[in-house]
Amino acid sequence: MRKLILLITTALVVLACKQEAKKEVVKEEKVEENFPVALGEVFEKHGGIKSWRAAKTLSFGVNNEEHIVDLPSRKTVVNAKDYSLGFDGKEIWLHQQDTNVFKGNKEFYHNLYFYFYAMPFVLADDGIIYSEAKPLEFEGMSYLGIKISYEANIGTSPDDNYYLYYHPETKQMAWLGYTVTYFSKKPSEKANLIRYNDWENVNGFILPKSITWYKKDDNGNPTEPARDPIQFSLPLISQASLAGSFFEKPNQ
Repeated sequence: MRKLILLITTALVVLACKQEAKKEVVKEEKVEENFPVALGEVFEKHGGIKSWRAAKTLSFGVNNEEHIVDLPSRKTVVNAKDYSLGFDGKEIWLHQQDTNVFKGNKEFYHNLYFYFYAMPFVLADDGIIYSEAKPLEFEGMSYLGIKISYEANIGTSPDDNYYLYYHPETKQMAWLGYTVTYFSKKPSEKANLIRYNDWENVNGFILPKSITWYKKDDNGNPTEPARDPIQFSLPLISQASLAGSFFEKPNQ
């Protein structure tokens, strides 16, 4: 009996050692970032790219619409009084009782304000190519610039370019230049210019409270507002995810 107990004990010890040997050491995977150090400093000023990537849901109001975005997948719903549209992960849909209510292009519009609102964090997406941009001059201040272009076949408009301009000392984003190639499908040198100078703290992230399109001089520097500011309202960032069905097209 004592020999049997000894054999069983020995077997259990050997088994435990084998199981322990099979255990893999779990290490935190280090994400290799490809964005410039300067852009990383801008991200930190606005709440940090690591924290942004941990967030799950973003919502905000603009133009009497409610925009809700699942940040990891970029599924989207835009709700208005007489229509809704969104992206369910596979297709972009539009729902309205009266076909004349929504007059825009749903493919172009469904995530348009998300990109403007989620600046600068969307400039860390996959498939981006970074280069230096000529500084932007305004009211005696020289704002440093970073050009953002895209690899081929990234998104619906891979020929689009963005230009982020930031304060050289505070590292806060100040301006955004961008081109639109969705409709022409051709590269463009004509950049629109938005001023970002009205910010608010949303759950630890510094996001725009309003943005203003500006006119430019012959050198591409801003001169004066081109129109009234676009106001954002009721912002929310959450660590909770919404069900996939939330982003599907309504049946009725």
